[in-house]
Amino acid sequence: MPVFRTLIVDDNEPLRRVLRSILQQRDDLQIIGEASDGLEAVQKARILRPDLILLDIDLPRLNGIQAARRLRDLVPLAKVLFFGVESSSDVVREAFNVGGAGYIYKLNIGSELLPAIETVLRGKQFVGSGLEDEFSDSTAAQARPHHHDVQFYSDDAVFLESVTQFIAAALKAGNASIVVATKPHRDSLLQALKAQGVDVDAAIQQGAYASLDAADTLSIYMVDDWPDPVRFFAGFGKLIESASKAAKAQDPRVAFFGEGVALLWAEGKTEAAIRLEQLVKDLAKTYKVDILCAYPFSVNVDERAFRKICAEHSAVYSR
Repeated sequence: MPVFRTLIVDDNEPLRRVLRSILQQRDDLQIIGEASDGLEAVQKARILRPDLILLDIDLPRLNGIQAARRLRDLVPLAKVLFFGVESSSDVVREAFNVGGAGYIYKLNIGSELLPAIETVLRGKQFVGSGLEDEFSDSTAAQARPHHHDVQFYSDDAVFLESVTQFIAAALKAGNASIVVATKPHRDSLLQALKAQGVDVDAAIQQGAYASLDAADTLSIYMVDDWPDPVRFFAGFGKLIESASKAAKAQDPRVAFFGEGVALLWAEGKTEAAIRLEQLVKDLAKTYKVDILCAYPFSVNVDERAFRKICAEHSAVYSR
């Protein structure tokens, strides 16, 4: 098992102690040093050559952005995971522009640090909660190669906000949308979209908005409790092509939200859920489609399966 040499950078010693305790939950993370300001971080990185750097934005002497610019030249292969109390889109965007692989809102470190580390070590981007909406529509979208994202949500209010934003942005831009969800979520999403001024009725009539029941859709392509790739691609391929043709945009994309994977996960069929995520990722590579999956937080999480789920996505959101 590879071991990732980790440098912790924060000017608050109690927080560094919290970070150490969290990192010690993973056997593949070796803490090789700590720094309390940006200049010290640069100096230690030059000597220690870390694989992973946890970097506070607000640091004395050199702030996190300034330090990251120097770190990019010193240790170009190191993954830099930013955290801070700033949620301004300008600050967060700049953190990614200087080479950051992820950003966590500081108050959420306890719940988001390990998922963020798992994501960035696999070469993907992690966007934590507490960020302004316009950031996810710009820098994050540009950084993702196949637009297959996942939202882990704490309650239905967070779920509804995330999915509504995702679908509304597509429809307002003249693109198409497909929703595969439970009936309560489909109903609440429809009302939320209308509340945001989206003419969903017109989109439905045009064929640019399709809403399908998650359980019924699963039953079409699941064979012996396992997703059948032929049925999966045949069904969704036709659906995506049809929705794309109905879109008004000149070069249309389809925003696809699905929680069939979450249903499998809730039933304890974790391997089937992982396999379905792999098929969904292939779908994102094949068609002009932006995909968002969603899972509720659970206290009974299979850590190995959770890491695999995160690894199949372009970006991981947690709130």
